[in-house]
Amino acid sequence: MQGVDPAWLPDEAFRPIGTRRTLIRGSGPLVDTVHGEVAQACARFGGSVSRDGSPGPYDLVLELTGAESGDGGEAFTVERGDGRTTVTASGGSGLLYGLFHVVRLGETAFQDSYGPEEHRPESALRMLDHWDNVAVHPVMGQVERGYAGGSLFWADGRARGELLGRVRAYGRLLAACGINAVAVNNVNVHATEAHLLTDRIGEVAAIAGALRPYGIRTHLSVTFAAPMVLGGLPTADPLDEAVRGWWAEATARVYEAIPDFGGYVVKADSEGRPGPFAYGRSHADGANMLAAALTASDSGSAAGYGGTVHWRAFVYNHRQDWRDRTTDRARAAYDHFVPLDGQFAANAVLQVKHGPMDFQVREPVSPLIGAMPRTRLAVELQATQEYTGQQRHVCWLGPMWSEVLRFRPEEGSSVGELARGGLVAVSNIGDDPFWTGHPLAQANLYTFGRLAWQPDADPGGILDEWIRLSFGPGDTRLHAIMDGSWRTYEKYTAPLGVGWMVQPGHHYGPSLDGYEYSPWGTYHFADRDGVGVDRSCATGTGYAGQYPKPWAELYESPETCPDELLLFFHHVSYGHMLRSGKTVIQHIYDTHFEGVEEVEEARRVWAELEGLVDPARHARVTERFEEQLRTAREWRDQVNSYFFRKSGVADAHGRRIY
Repeated sequence: MQGVDPAWLPDEAFRPIGTRRTLIRGSGPLVDTVHGEVAQACARFGGSVSRDGSPGPYDLVLELTGAESGDGGEAFTVERGDGRTTVTASGGSGLLYGLFHVVRLGETAFQDSYGPEEHRPESALRMLDHWDNVAVHPVMGQVERGYAGGSLFWADGRARGELLGRVRAYGRLLAACGINAVAVNNVNVHATEAHLLTDRIGEVAAIAGALRPYGIRTHLSVTFAAPMVLGGLPTADPLDEAVRGWWAEATARVYEAIPDFGGYVVKADSEGRPGPFAYGRSHADGANMLAAALTASDSGSAAGYGGTVHWRAFVYNHRQDWRDRTTDRARAAYDHFVPLDGQFAANAVLQVKHGPMDFQVREPVSPLIGAMPRTRLAVELQATQEYTGQQRHVCWLGPMWSEVLRFRPEEGSSVGELARGGLVAVSNIGDDPFWTGHPLAQANLYTFGRLAWQPDADPGGILDEWIRLSFGPGDTRLHAIMDGSWRTYEKYTAPLGVGWMVQPGHHYGPSLDGYEYSPWGTYHFADRDGVGVDRSCATGTGYAGQYPKPWAELYESPETCPDELLLFFHHVSYGHMLRSGKTVIQHIYDTHFEGVEEVEEARRVWAELEGLVDPARHARVTERFEEQLRTAREWRDQVNSYFFRKSGVADAHGRRIY
């Protein structure tokens, strides 16, 4: 679209297809989308496309071998022989994904002979949750935790009908990296957003219509109190028959408007949101009520509507006394939900944040993942960079996510394999011309989609794929800027897993005691003797014991705990020796100086790319690097000064600390 960055789908990426002769076999809406993509490329680059089976020869054949909605609809096979590349799929989605696979391969797709290679997503649901508000919220604004402008879907209190073309372009970007579902509004459902479920469902249907050509199913965040807010009932008790009937009727109307509707996302009994606790009911009671509405027997299908309720496990006490060291926010999700294992309906998915806290730059993997074998879990990541630079800093999260997805809570399955209910990310998209505000933050969205398709994929390879598509092949300097950026950010912010040293509310920039005495329950307990939170079973909150062996044993002792998580699990002295041979205090000093130096080097390398990168992209990234460097220096000086004043220990290298 004119004026909008093409991200990883620039015209040039389609040249290898657009210069060749292509045959498309099959029919259906998604096959029509495939044909449109190829035809557009051929119009640009001089190739040809046929759907009538006219005589070849053809360089590329894209063939649907089954019904549009047949089994294995997202899988595809690609092979090359006798001078022809062939993609086959049993469903329209698979053919679309197969086309974009060929785009990623570029000229390689048309060289030598190979295959057949089958490609099948590890996770059936790969979803983005948008935290977008229909009406601009007086505190949260248009997009809660959004750092790329306003909402892509909503403006001035209504759906952005004039921008549905851009919503379709967004669906195209998502399909090209493997994402197949979107929740279009904030999990904190305010009064205006509640009406999307009922009298404003037509606006959601319009968005769904723009996303549907690329196989994207639309989901909706709903308030648990909807029967009271919208239906005038005196209660939202999930076991009340009138409440259950209201949800059944409301859901039936949703499916009349959106036949392929994906389901509901619910934040309940969390940070002040209403939920089943008010009625003495469990989370399973609440989730199962909605699950029943989504599998209504009168839907015309033996499987019901086919919708899913995603029930978020982000539940904890956010009004605790900071003096009480026995209450530990990290424990909360496990304590609330493990006793409910096996009680959730088959189409109810418990959506679990990947760490026990809240998307910090370094956390252990949530012990809830792997602790509920009889419950479908979805793992939630955060692409929007709430605690990792807010898309003003380069912070590619692929390595973090890969570590999480490869983690094995017990011998056997990895987190990626245990996420039977899907992988979900909080979206980092807005109406900014560069989609993500910071052009390099597009890599996080792309990487999430590719890892959701294949959780054990090499993140470095995905990064190279994104760079090649977005910027063209050849130069390795951009990889160098991006590859270590998460660890660089960690170096100049919160050390050794301690977290939460941010400005309260907006969470940007340093404030080391910002949450230390707040009711939100996030502490570092720094004093003159040491720093860190004791979460051991022997002397602390017992959180370490929520893990199975061998992790519980590993995390229990500061002598065995991985250094990068040391202060998450233990309160240790400033003189505690790390495996690197440095003390904790010297590690803090060194990493904060190193982090700033690495930002300075990345900024220098980016400056070298001027003239090789689109001027508008280069200017935007240059401006963001100036802000990153300013804030990195502020982090360095505040953190180092804070711990020097606490510990009284000087920097071994005599550098200036205030």
